[in-house]
Amino acid sequence: MLEHLIQLDRHLFHLINSDLTNPFFDWLLPILRNARTWIPLYIFILAFCLWRYKKTGALIVILFALSAGFADFTSVHLMKNNVQRLRPCRDPVVSQTAIIRVPCGTGYSFPSTHATDHFAMAAFISLVFFKRWRWILFWAVLWAGAISFAQVYVGVHFPIDVTLGALYGILVGWLFYLLFKKLQPDF
Repeated sequence: MLEHLIQLDRHLFHLINSDLTNPFFDWLLPILRNARTWIPLYIFILAFCLWRYKKTGALIVILFALSAGFADFTSVHLMKNNVQRLRPCRDPVVSQTAIIRVPCGTGYSFPSTHATDHFAMAAFISLVFFKRWRWILFWAVLWAGAISFAQVYVGVHFPIDVTLGALYGILVGWLFYLLFKKLQPDF
């Protein structure tokens, strides 16, 4: 069963990494997965929350950052270092045909910390503001999903790495949302 899952994962990786190759994705997806690309969004969230919601906004910003930090720390130090799955760019089978569009990375592959962190932030911010702006869910999932898809396309993660990283990130975001609701039940 596990071998069939690994083969399916490799097949899906090849489909995304090689079969979907096109000049537009080759240009866009390395940019999307770069953390510096999203600095303006993080600054906007920080400024908007502090300006519009004052003390509650400060709490939102703190928990938003903590959700990413917690997701990052646990995915790297508790999961990646214990599972030790090789990245596609280092996998002896996959690396023979993989198209590597960015530097491979030094760590392990499972789970994708990009997916974990961004889905934790997306889930947290969506849950906080969903009652006010239902459309935020669509944009948050699109944002985190695009970054996760890019990780596979550029050749540094397998689809299972980003899928389970995303699910774990959603769990982390939800837990930090529960903490927020406990501290700010009327928001």
